[in-house]
Amino acid sequence: MGRITHGAGSLISCLTKAEQAALIAGARDSTPVRGLTHDFYKYPARFSPAFVRAALQVFTRPGDLVLDNHVGGGTTLVEALALGRNAIGVDISALAEFVSSVKTMSFSEKEIKSLRQWAKTLPMAIHVRRPSIRLSDYEELGYYKHLRHPDRWRLLKGIEQGLESALTLQSQRLAGFGRCVVLRTSQWALDSRKTLPSLALFRTVLGQTAVEMIDAAAEFSLLVNAHRKIPNVTVLNRTASGLERDTRIVGRTPPRLVITSPPYPGVHVLYHRWQVDGRRESPLPFVIANKLDGAGSSYYTMGDRKYPELRTYFANVYESMRSVAKVANKQTTILQLVAFSNARWQLPRYLETMEEAGLIEAFLPALRGDGDGRLWRTVPGRRWYSHKRGLTPGSAEVLLIHRKSK
Repeated sequence: MGRITHGAGSLISCLTKAEQAALIAGARDSTPVRGLTHDFYKYPARFSPAFVRAALQVFTRPGDLVLDNHVGGGTTLVEALALGRNAIGVDISALAEFVSSVKTMSFSEKEIKSLRQWAKTLPMAIHVRRPSIRLSDYEELGYYKHLRHPDRWRLLKGIEQGLESALTLQSQRLAGFGRCVVLRTSQWALDSRKTLPSLALFRTVLGQTAVEMIDAAAEFSLLVNAHRKIPNVTVLNRTASGLERDTRIVGRTPPRLVITSPPYPGVHVLYHRWQVDGRRESPLPFVIANKLDGAGSSYYTMGDRKYPELRTYFANVYESMRSVAKVANKQTTILQLVAFSNARWQLPRYLETMEEAGLIEAFLPALRGDGDGRLWRTVPGRRWYSHKRGLTPGSAEVLLIHRKSK
């Protein structure tokens, strides 16, 4: 494992060339996210598992603690557990907490057998002439918005029937997994689709998705349980600000690695809802996960992107990373992948905020003389809505490396 020298403007001088090359290749990897349990849900702005894996192998050893204070879809946690590292994930979104928790579940052979038996009967639960459970509490709160429509009521009924089937599973853990099967299939059926699938196709895909996810869960469970000391994971649904005071964190060993991707300044990403019938937002994923939505998009992006100079955003990211600095020690490496709607002024402001939070930037020697000395990557296929640039074909991310300054 490489070590990082400390000091203002320091370089990561103790990493070998091979370690640096692995980190750079992982960060620039553009292959689709797949493998293990990563495809349980397509969470927006997902990490590349190849990057997380490379970072874990370069900066940590089995048994070390890894922290992701904006955990999103849980990629960091999945890769950490697979490599025998302990992990903590934090996210203000209850949906992110649900997805990350299911992705990191390690099941026994008995539990996998129960899930396989359930998957065989799942498609038979979907039928347009059969009744479905009525989630009246969610409906009264407006969570069915844009779904009570002649083109969508059959799919909504199928989703309710799938949820009812998931709730027949024997434990809360298994029922959560069943909900995630319905969540993944419903996302495929509804989110940003111009043409909706028939109920018959939904039923078929639901069954196929269940089998694929159970296979992935079985593979992941074997991998995690094969470690001499089985790693543990903690997923917290809370703001990252004040994390150092959380009783579930206090007293734990400082993380060896913090690897995260906070919301991007000035960039609109719909983390919490799906888009149906064009760009109409639906909070249906929270219904399926049995969670509650927050307070609009700015709740999940740390501030309205239209607020002057993004003052709310930078205040919130300061609080988040200040807490990271407080739980870290001098041996902690902090990696962030960040994109900007206007990097010319937002990147310097972001770096100033990191300094104010108690972090100091470090650089890879292999990138010395390459542009600004930082690792930039283009993420293919992303389409962000920025308040200044409008619809853009992709997003440029930068890898920022920091250590605790004192």
